[in-house]
Amino acid sequence: MSLPKGLAEDVSRNLVMVAQLIDEDPEAAYGYSRVALRLASRVAAVREAAGFAAYATQKYSEALAEFRAARRMSGGVELWPVMADCERGLGRPERALAMAGEPEVQKLDKAGQVEMRLVAAGARRDLGQLDAAIVTLQSPELASSAVHPWTARLRYAYADALLAASREREAREWFAKALEADKDGATDASDRLAEMDGIEFVDAFDESEDESDDVVALDDVDVEDVEGEVLDIDDEGDELDEDDEDGDLDEDDSDDSVGDKS
Repeated sequence: MSLPKGLAEDVSRNLVMVAQLIDEDPEAAYGYSRVALRLASRVAAVREAAGFAAYATQKYSEALAEFRAARRMSGGVELWPVMADCERGLGRPERALAMAGEPEVQKLDKAGQVEMRLVAAGARRDLGQLDAAIVTLQSPELASSAVHPWTARLRYAYADALLAASREREAREWFAKALEADKDGATDASDRLAEMDGIEFVDAFDESEDESDDVVALDDVDVEDVEGEVLDIDDEGDELDEDDEDGDLDEDDSDDSVGDKS
């Protein structure tokens, strides 16, 4: 559906803001998506963007409705995995698993099929079926040494499922593999590995710790040392007084001093 030029520009600006903010400020992105939706609710791209903004703010019922509308308008299947994940978010993992067995999955590209596998494994875990979740993730894509945009997330999900099943040694191996493939920091695999290895990170620039250290340092100061320093200063003062008494600063010197200040 085409829009008048001015309206199309307004819609585009709002969609651009949704794309820019959806990761760092989902609530703001959601607000922009609602504006775009009011302006052009019959455009599939607008309904899809509104769906993702609602999904990012965990408004799963609203997201699912928008995804369904976008799918009806476009006729595509690429939203199938995220629609299934909305069912999980709504507490309906059985529906997500049913969607994983629908013919639409076969029409997905490789990335979409991997995403569907991740959703199905998550649904198995929702149902307490850990072993089934692990089996669901075991696939040629998981075994492949090739790295794709979805590789790190697939390996991470597998490692996390193994850890939940108390298979720590295997879990550590797959967290390491996930980290190896995670070039963009899409997962916290490094933190999970550190946690498994018992490594605790401490912020070296914690201001509160610095302040407490200063207080302790002052408390530890020996009063006698402080008094000694004060006495030293007084001694120096006495020496200056003695110099004055000896007449080291004569009138000429005093005049020079004043002239320097001016």
